[in-house]
Amino acid sequence: MASNASKVPLLRVIAKRGYAAACPRPVGEAAAVQTKQLDNKVVVATAEAQLPVTRVSVVFGAGSRNETYETQGATHLLRVAGGLTNKNSTGFALTRNIQQVGGNLTVTSDREVVAYTVETTANNVEVGLHYLQDVIQPAFKPWELSDSVPFIKNQVATVPPQVQAVELLHKAAFRTGLGNSVYIPKFQIGKLSSETMLHYVANNFTAGRCAVVGVGVDHNALVGFAQSLELPTGGKSSSGANYYGGDARKDTPGNVAHVAVAGQGGAVSNPKEALAFAVLQFAIGSGPATKRGAVNGPFGKALSSAVGDAKACFSALNASYSDAGLFGFVVSTDAQNVGKAVDALARTLKSGTVSSDDVNRGKALLKAAVLEAYATDSSLVAEMGLQAVLTKGVQSADALVAAIDGVSQQDVQAAAKKAGSSKLSVGAVGNLANVPYASDLA
Repeated sequence: MASNASKVPLLRVIAKRGYAAACPRPVGEAAAVQTKQLDNKVVVATAEAQLPVTRVSVVFGAGSRNETYETQGATHLLRVAGGLTNKNSTGFALTRNIQQVGGNLTVTSDREVVAYTVETTANNVEVGLHYLQDVIQPAFKPWELSDSVPFIKNQVATVPPQVQAVELLHKAAFRTGLGNSVYIPKFQIGKLSSETMLHYVANNFTAGRCAVVGVGVDHNALVGFAQSLELPTGGKSSSGANYYGGDARKDTPGNVAHVAVAGQGGAVSNPKEALAFAVLQFAIGSGPATKRGAVNGPFGKALSSAVGDAKACFSALNASYSDAGLFGFVVSTDAQNVGKAVDALARTLKSGTVSSDDVNRGKALLKAAVLEAYATDSSLVAEMGLQAVLTKGVQSADALVAAIDGVSQQDVQAAAKKAGSSKLSVGAVGNLANVPYASDLA
């Protein structure tokens, strides 16, 4: 079974004519991106690599927002099933043959997308692509799903409390759709059948929701690979997001509380507003710039004045989705001080004011983050996949930096006012005795 990795004549023919691209891009230099949309609506994007390592992702707009009440947790199961038997190869063959060429195959997902990514050395790209083509056709054998239950239970049990708070925040904000968690609910573990999962894949792994992106691979060759994928057409589009606001809370033992608070943010469908919120995230305070350093920005100053020397961790929260967004903060501190911390940060959020110095700092930090993402192959392929699925195109680093330079203080101010004036949502985990409700922060 393990020896069939070599039986990929089509991919070998493509490889011989130059599938693996050279890697002329100097280390640290932002990548240039080529993009093409095929007749079946599949988006293909490529960029040069820094090293002779090829990374290719097949990305579907099949994230957890597409789950129904009955299929909650389907995307979590997709992540787990990435290394299991598919329609063309067993889990053993998949694992062994990828390992034999020193490759790596991963499956990631969020509320919008599910991404299958293979990494191999450039001379072994055809083997990686062969199994990448297989893995997007999962079989969901019932006995393999049953064997995965203990692993899934362990994953759910070890979700950090700050992440749990953000998951509850989405539930309070959107209820369904974007409110669906990226983790399977405990009552669903072991309940999703093979038929249910196959139906979910058939409805969501469609050509119109697909993008194929690669770093260190020839563009025309990747177009040929994308055209060879047997993807169904049609499929339902994601339902629109409705923002509601409110509370979702989970009491747990201990003396620490983790609280996420947010109002409405910017959607990817409005690029200018989404960029303004991204600048606002860094301007208002997303953490210290140096180890054990002080936190600049309105959030850092408000938290320091509220809790003094008490230990508190916080970060600005900015989540932009295709048609909606959230903007706010996440804070963790002891139960005695959490009420004061949340009140102070919420007042700063609702003030809707940002100084020009804060905006300039936010723009500089955001540009640095963009250039870092485009200069690292592993983060670049993820960024390309997300953009290709959500916007049907991929912007270059230079274009993004120019767009950030075009964001004015008035744009950022408008974003701050939108978040601060909307109904707030609160997600909280821990000792919640002193955690205010959303109505208390109005």
